[in-house]
Amino acid sequence: MNKSELIMALADKENIAEKDADKTVNMVFGGFIDTLKKGGRIEIRGFGTFHIREYGAYEGRNPKSGEKTQVNQKKLPFFKVGKELKEKVNGK
Repeated sequence: MNKSELIMALADKENIAEKDADKTVNMVFGGFIDTLKKGGRIEIRGFGTFHIREYGAYEGRNPKSGEKTQVNQKKLPFFKVGKELKEKVNGK
């Protein structure tokens, strides 16, 4: 499922206009992004947890040329699946 399919599913299930469903989905995603930008953590019980992992700088390699290059430190979002979701996917 992609974002537009999620919006359509919300509009159909809740019998609301696609425009309102789009605003709702964008508001939720925007809230997630703002929280993660601030270094926060998002926990959705039964689904999983989103948080930021920080990676230090390191020396990488350009795959095309093979030359070494410095990669700056970075922060990346990380998702850890919840126990209940894992069990549902595995049919338990």
